[in-house]
Amino acid sequence: MKYNFLILIAFLFVNNISFAQDKKSKGDDFFFEYKYPQAIIEYKKEKNEHPLSKRQLLNLADSYLHTENYKNAADTYLEIYREDTEISTYHFNNMLQAMAKTSGQDRVKAFLATKTDVLSNELLENAEFNYELQESEKANDLVYQIFNINANGPASDFSPSFYKDDKLLFTSTRSLKGNKKKGYRENEYLEIYVAKVGMDGQILNPNPFLDVPESNFHQATPFYSETRDAVFYVSSNEEYDQLTFDESGKNSLAVMMTSKDGTAQYLLRDPSTSFYYPFYDAKTSRLYFAANFPDGYGGTDLYYVDTNEGKIMSAPINLGSRINTPGNEVSPFVFENSLFFASDIFYGLGGMDIYKSELQNDESFSIPVNLGMGLNSEEDDFGFIIKNNKTEGLIGYFSSNRKEGKGKDDIYGFTVADKPGLKTLVLRGKVNNTTSKEGVSKAAVRVYDTDLNLIKEVYTNEEGTYRLEIPWRETLMLEASKERYSETIRSFDEAAIQGLEDNNLVDLELLFLDDLVEEKEDQTVIKMKKFFFQKGRYAITPEVAAELDKAVIAVKNFPQLQLRIESHTDSRGGSATNFRLSQRRADAIKDYLEQQGVSPSNILYSIGYGEDKLINSCKSGVFCLEQLHNQNERQLIVVLNYDLLF
Repeated sequence: MKYNFLILIAFLFVNNISFAQDKKSKGDDFFFEYKYPQAIIEYKKEKNEHPLSKRQLLNLADSYLHTENYKNAADTYLEIYREDTEISTYHFNNMLQAMAKTSGQDRVKAFLATKTDVLSNELLENAEFNYELQESEKANDLVYQIFNINANGPASDFSPSFYKDDKLLFTSTRSLKGNKKKGYRENEYLEIYVAKVGMDGQILNPNPFLDVPESNFHQATPFYSETRDAVFYVSSNEEYDQLTFDESGKNSLAVMMTSKDGTAQYLLRDPSTSFYYPFYDAKTSRLYFAANFPDGYGGTDLYYVDTNEGKIMSAPINLGSRINTPGNEVSPFVFENSLFFASDIFYGLGGMDIYKSELQNDESFSIPVNLGMGLNSEEDDFGFIIKNNKTEGLIGYFSSNRKEGKGKDDIYGFTVADKPGLKTLVLRGKVNNTTSKEGVSKAAVRVYDTDLNLIKEVYTNEEGTYRLEIPWRETLMLEASKERYSETIRSFDEAAIQGLEDNNLVDLELLFLDDLVEEKEDQTVIKMKKFFFQKGRYAITPEVAAELDKAVIAVKNFPQLQLRIESHTDSRGGSATNFRLSQRRADAIKDYLEQQGVSPSNILYSIGYGEDKLINSCKSGVFCLEQLHNQNERQLIVVLNYDLLF
């Protein structure tokens, strides 16, 4: 079987078939027994006699995929997809895997580009990030010393787990007990083994692990928690030494915990849902696992439950679409705030690849980063664990069915100087309207390097929030902008970047041009409160300056503005005197704006109109109240090119 990383699931399915499979055709028989070459032959015979059902066509496509006949797999998936785009996310991932093998990543990228309206933003962003990473080879900066474990043999050995100070637990198909009286084959059930770890990282003298209750059925994928001194593992659902089945005849896998006193209890158990690869995080008291709930994102998804003293305290919580994909996600492992797991998503290097994602302060996850060639291969790589080495650097283990191995799945050890996985930087926050404090939707947020090369661009959502993730940088510049809005820029030096590790929240503000202007006298002017010069004077007082500063802010944020300064007086006094006074006031406003940094090129005119443009009937010689005369004394800063700006 090609996908030995899901050997646990395969064994489970075989058990189901043995008890409850309603066999419909010879092709189905072979497919559900994982005899893919024979299934292909029979399905092709049946297809010549009558049309295959959609399920059978999918089975045929899966059989081609599992036998590495990628062209026929891709053609068959696409044949189905053209007839019905509502295929499962699991088969959608399989289709893209086959497409990548036959036509390359560019074909997959082009296909994805046509599906941006139906695929999640997280999936598209994950794919784009990892494609770029593969092209730049930034994931391969570390040097790994990888070694095949001497104790590996022709059987499948996988899912290693550190045990106490100097031992390793793992799952194996070697010398398993077979329940022949029930008609099962020898080596049908998985068993947990324990071995001592030597100074060189090799494991010595593997033996069956006896600190879990004996069972005639599956016991696999162990994890040892030092803080709880307990072993978490999966087992077949059973009662009184007999397998239990749901109404459809399915026997599922459950998560058990064996405590130091030797007692065992079921922690996660459902007659129709299987649980895989438990991992207990002592820091958060969370029990992580993989499961095939029907409402997941693809095949098996990663979940966690909150625990307290070994008791489950919450419903299963899906890790979300940043981690879970249309493919299968398995074998979670948390180390130094990094979540390591395996996935067979289409943008990987082979079948199942190992990824790393950082847990953020808001409990979201960073983009999962493929660990690159070395730890990953063109085959299936999974079951990753790591810890600090006693001498220096780090030591870890993982499972793989790469071609140079000894068995179906082998356990490999490795040493490395630093924690694997490209270090990334997440920036998130909200772009707000400076005036209203409301979020600005569809604003562009761009990040540049020190040479002003664009690294990445994203757009805010309807609430004005954004999130972007880039490979780690020591310095960068962040910019936000939108048409009819100002542009804001934030620069981050090395110290500021380091500060973002603790709080990656960066809020930005934009001024909306329409909040800075208003319509007066059939023209667009800078919005200012009405102000008055001292009687017969043109000096800029603090009260006047406070309003003129609004024009300074407008020009600094919108340097393309072209202004005309207008000054008007009332009709009291001589006409010539009023004209000279208004011109001096207009010039004084112009001088003040330029002193505050407004370029002379922004001010096209400064004009004093005197009493020529009264806005009411208070002409010279007409008695008017003071309030009416004051209406005529006014200063306007007109935006001449407002209608041409956008």
